[in-house]
Amino acid sequence: MNVYVREVARHLGRLGLEVDVFTRSQTPGVPTVVPLGPGARVVHIEAGPQRPVPPAEIVADLDEFTDGVVAFGHRTGAEYALVHGHYWLSGLVAVELARRFGGVPVVQMFHTLGVVKNALADTPSEWVPQVRLDAEARVAALADRIVAATPLERAELAWYCGADVDRVRTIPCGVDVDLFSPGSAIAARARLGLDAEWVLLFVGRPAPIKGLEILLQALARLKADGFGQADLRLVIVGGDRDEGRDDDRGRLRALADALGVGAWVDFKGPEPQTALPEYYRAADLCLVPSHHESFGMAALEAMACGAAVVASRVGGLATTIQDGVTGVLVPPRDEVALASAIASLLADASRRRTLGRLAARWAQSFAWPSVARALVELYDELVPDLCRTPSVPASVNCATAF
Repeated sequence: MNVYVREVARHLGRLGLEVDVFTRSQTPGVPTVVPLGPGARVVHIEAGPQRPVPPAEIVADLDEFTDGVVAFGHRTGAEYALVHGHYWLSGLVAVELARRFGGVPVVQMFHTLGVVKNALADTPSEWVPQVRLDAEARVAALADRIVAATPLERAELAWYCGADVDRVRTIPCGVDVDLFSPGSAIAARARLGLDAEWVLLFVGRPAPIKGLEILLQALARLKADGFGQADLRLVIVGGDRDEGRDDDRGRLRALADALGVGAWVDFKGPEPQTALPEYYRAADLCLVPSHHESFGMAALEAMACGAAVVASRVGGLATTIQDGVTGVLVPPRDEVALASAIASLLADASRRRTLGRLAARWAQSFAWPSVARALVELYDELVPDLCRTPSVPASVNCATAF
């Protein structure tokens, strides 16, 4: 399940709400209901094939999914006072559920916008389908409130989707500051088996929009500019567990070899979230060279661990990172600027430590309890005294997430 949805549900439950998170069952035999903590649970609904399916193909199963949510409510006696949709598919479900639940309010968070992805795509093969664009516009028009992670996303919602800015609230994403916290780099490197003098880290999907091609080109420039004999390692965490099915990883490995930096690059594949703090603590620099990020969760996690971050000045990264204070921002798609920032910081351990220390302090303001409290304030605009409504006997908040 998406980290955001899981953590928000858990913390809303701790604040006194009862939250059901509905998601499509993708594994045969999985329990219908799985507790998340006090007041929160995940409900798996069978709709379509019980396996991962590309988002555009799930559209045909949305009616079955919606019927399954309604049937669950009838079967268990749950009554819902509000529906919070996440991503575009769940937004379509949310507006229909709200109608079938008697006109309860809808809160929507898109997380990413298809029209923005299309504007940034390098090739038509990266475009999102028209059905997604139409869905986002429809949901933006019908939702009672929309959550944007950054002021830029709020503006994008108005500009691209026609959303009424008076209905959009800016609430940042969060980070688990207990899990993601500073620690010993020496101990982390020992546990991970990293013995290079300098460790660079990238965490995320190796998709084109994440900018790994630019990062590899920056490494090649470093090698040409005097780092050729450096004991350096770029650790890439993310992608498909089966490298044979990971076209992006194969493409990037070939590019690294062609650029002469293949020996510096270590593809680790995906890791569970609980393993990520060790990587962040082990890194001299965490690199986020994305062409666009609606928020930048990897950057925030790295900052919470006290890592020095170099990121593109795009999207939510430009808000999450205070340039020169809690990290360093560089122009997107600029391998020269990226290489220069990396070289400068590798040569200045004191500056890296200062950036990391201030970043960890700044990340505390993004703790999940703060995010949950902001959402409760938003919900209260639509359903006053939501946490204290005795007339709703069961779950009061229905969240849908694919």
